[in-house]
Amino acid sequence: MRLHREGYLYIIIATILFLVVGYLGYAYLMSIPWLYWPVMIAAFLLWFWVIWFFRIPLRTFSMGESKVIAPADGKVVVIEETYEPEYFKDNRLQVSIFMSPLNVHVNRNPISGIVRYMKYHPGKYLVAWHPKSSTENERTTVVIGNDRTELLMRQVAGALARRICYYVKEGDAVQQNSEFGFIKFGSRVDIYFPLGTKVDVKIGQIVQGGVTVVAHL
Repeated sequence: MRLHREGYLYIIIATILFLVVGYLGYAYLMSIPWLYWPVMIAAFLLWFWVIWFFRIPLRTFSMGESKVIAPADGKVVVIEETYEPEYFKDNRLQVSIFMSPLNVHVNRNPISGIVRYMKYHPGKYLVAWHPKSSTENERTTVVIGNDRTELLMRQVAGALARRICYYVKEGDAVQQNSEFGFIKFGSRVDIYFPLGTKVDVKIGQIVQGGVTVVAHL
């Protein structure tokens, strides 16, 4: 396991905070064990959670030209036909993966290809499952195309997620399972497939980014 670069500042802040709480606790609360230990345990758990949140676990990635690999860790919460108004402007099959604050938050390219469209949208911070979150929340839209298909991915911020990071731009050549972004502190990633795509996941299924095959082209 290694730590993501997006977490370095947060980890430093959490470590300093933990050390300060430890020093003050030792100086002023050691004589009150019933208060000292809960404070120290809470500070440690917060520090550990920050490190855990920015982890990048070692994985054996799934690969294949006909396979669409999960772009994020989390739970499949939406599989439905819907209208995509920004790029395709037609009906698509939407699959949404919800990331809790405990999931790995690296976002990976589900296929190899060329970034044909990329746009960042500032916006609100509605809860990720709100019906309007896909069109009103802070979000990015990334379209990757190759000779087989075009897929649209949308990073959607949520009530806790206040920072969407993205690392690609239009014209970039990207490889399957390489990083295209990161969402800090929760939210979701939507994928828009052509209608008729064979989806290999179901509602409620837990998926792993770079590992789980979401669909076949």
